[in-house]
Amino acid sequence: MAEVLVYVDHVDGAVRKPTLELLTLARRIGEPVAVALGNGAADTAATLAEHGAVKVLTHDAPEYAEYLVVPKVDALQAAYEQVSPAAVLVSSSAEGKEIAARLALRIGSGIITDAVDLEAGDNGPVATQSVFAASYTTKSRVSKGTPVITVKPNSAPAEAAPAAGTVEALNVTFSEKATGTKITSRTPRESTGRPELTEAAIVVSGGRGVNGAENFAIIEALADELGAAVGASRAAVDAGWYPHTNQVGQTGKTVSPQLYIANGISGAIQHRAGMQTSKTIVAVNKDPEAPIFELVDFGVVGDLFDVVPQLTEEIKARKG
Repeated sequence: MAEVLVYVDHVDGAVRKPTLELLTLARRIGEPVAVALGNGAADTAATLAEHGAVKVLTHDAPEYAEYLVVPKVDALQAAYEQVSPAAVLVSSSAEGKEIAARLALRIGSGIITDAVDLEAGDNGPVATQSVFAASYTTKSRVSKGTPVITVKPNSAPAEAAPAAGTVEALNVTFSEKATGTKITSRTPRESTGRPELTEAAIVVSGGRGVNGAENFAIIEALADELGAAVGASRAAVDAGWYPHTNQVGQTGKTVSPQLYIANGISGAIQHRAGMQTSKTIVAVNKDPEAPIFELVDFGVVGDLFDVVPQLTEEIKARKG
């Protein structure tokens, strides 16, 4: 069976959930070979093996932490040349898509971004995408070279499938461009204790109807009871009620959770573009004509200040 390269997204050896989802998809089209780079790369092996990696290629060097993107592209290209894979899978983060695009250009291959599903085909992997603000679903494959495919988080379950996970050192020679852009400082993101927005299985969002920064406490309370991430519409972040890093939409982040709860969000096309691929959508809005109700699975016509606290208390009671 052909091998499939999977780029590992990890933090000091702790593998992030989207990578485990990639391994699940990779097993559909071949044998997953994981590529882990940077500090703690070798520590990822046990988790990767538990989720189906037959081999783990590792390399650590200061360049991965000190410079932007290019050292990682150099390493992934080295892994590609060593393995000659049937496909290369990368998570659809901002950095992941840049790495994938640069790699595809180097190896003369086609690229598919933001896939939401992957299956084996007679002429190579077939990727499913949700396009034009999720108005259409397309199936496509790369017709030239080795497919490089980025996959949205939450597109597949992270299923355990124990494999050998043999660790091998990857030989990497950095290009001249690898040190072209140096990172001069870092500011750690303040932790809220909630899941990362783009990776969360449940997202609770607030919009213009929240009517103030102080009222987002209602949204946060529901999110915390559900173990969810908190999102916001553009209207809410533009008003200064919630950080721009939590914006969901065409000019914010794209999410695809199992459950999306929209509170006081009208459902403009720009917001829908960022959450329409959610598996189950629930909306709370006092306007029965709000566009958000056109795409929901469950809609509640009512004042979020009445509905959301009751929902929070009901969830709390059931958990108790």
